[in-house]
Amino acid sequence: MNKSELIEAIAASADIPKAAAARALDAMVDTVTDSLKKGESVSLVGFGTFQVKERAARTGRNPQTGEPIEISAAKVPSFKAGKALKDSVN
Repeated sequence: MNKSELIEAIAASADIPKAAAARALDAMVDTVTDSLKKGESVSLVGFGTFQVKERAARTGRNPQTGEPIEISAAKVPSFKAGKALKDSVN
């Protein structure tokens, strides 16, 4: 499912126009992104938790030359599915 299909599904499920569903989805994505930028986690009970994790610096290899390269530390977004979401998939 891509973004436009998700917007159509939201609009049909909530019985709202597609434009309103698109604005709501964009607002949700922007809010989650802003919270993660601030280092906060976003928990949706039953669905899951969005959070930022620290990835340590490490040594990698250039696949073309085999030469070792240093990969710097980074912050990466992650999502942990909640119990209700896991149960609904299984």
